[in-house]
Amino acid sequence: MNIETIFDFDKLDFERPGKSFYHLSFIHDGDWASILVPLIVINGQKGPGCGVAIFGGTHGNEFEGQVAALKLAHELDPSVMSGRVLLMPRLNPPACAAVMRESPLDRGNMNRAFPGKPDGTITYRIAHFVSTYIFPKVSVVVDVHAGGTKLRFPVLPSVLESADASLWKETVNHVFLFDAPFVGVGNASLQLGTLTGHASSLGKVTIAGEFGYCKSVYLPGLRHAFEGILNVLRYNDNLAGQPRRVDPTRKGPPIMIRAASAEEYVPAPLSGIFEPVLDVGEPVAEGQLLGRLHNFERFDLPAFEVRAPHRGHVLMLVFEGPVQQGDWIYVIGEETSAPTGEAQAIWERMTVD
Repeated sequence: MNIETIFDFDKLDFERPGKSFYHLSFIHDGDWASILVPLIVINGQKGPGCGVAIFGGTHGNEFEGQVAALKLAHELDPSVMSGRVLLMPRLNPPACAAVMRESPLDRGNMNRAFPGKPDGTITYRIAHFVSTYIFPKVSVVVDVHAGGTKLRFPVLPSVLESADASLWKETVNHVFLFDAPFVGVGNASLQLGTLTGHASSLGKVTIAGEFGYCKSVYLPGLRHAFEGILNVLRYNDNLAGQPRRVDPTRKGPPIMIRAASAEEYVPAPLSGIFEPVLDVGEPVAEGQLLGRLHNFERFDLPAFEVRAPHRGHVLMLVFEGPVQQGDWIYVIGEETSAPTGEAQAIWERMTVD
């Protein structure tokens, strides 16, 4: 199967039946080269239906989304599908090739570049392409992230709160399809410039999340991302069949954890080596010890104790030992409830293979 290089994006054929592989050519700023961004367009041959966009590689040192999207590109069969699936497994190729969070070409963070600029640097032009050509074609957006090199999360699909009651309900219904132990709930005001923040502001059902850490392909995270996306396609009738449980051993539905305030993202008060005493996902009480910061320059002083400001669950802990003053070291989120009982009912109906 050939890859077609596209220079004029207006000539992209989003209607072509079956499966099409494209390279999108973006002129490299200040060099005699192009940045080639992969796009796979799959049009189901069973008729019209929901449009779903799936992104990996928004950050270049996070690999679960890249692998999940590419696996889907090869495993999805348009002959048994309805609707349209758009896959961009390496949204920021320069960052992915360099295994960096940001692009080495312009230091651009793709997840702070939306809605993009048609005359901006390379990162902003790719973001503008997504805003202009991809988002209008779909109603559901999935952007798979991980903790990069510094942070560790439980498998944590996440959503942004919405004042639109209908959109909020359907977004929660979708995120339960990933069958993870937790669902993170964030505030759109903290997501300015992000892919998911912009997609959500356009009225798209939008799922993001952290599915791994430490520049790895974390097996549980990859499984929940890949199978969760398949469940999204089943739920929207892009694929036949009922959504399926990803983790049949877990007895209860996902627990929704809200961390919607900037105060939840706690910076280190001083530099040092962080020693965790709890794991991600664990419940904590107010004042409970989370870890210690060791200062090896002042080894005559006891370690600084880091304690939980309130009860909840540990949604993030710093993974890298050395931390600098100001680095985020933990997030504690508090349990919240789904807008209706519909999401739990969807989870309860998921089949077990």
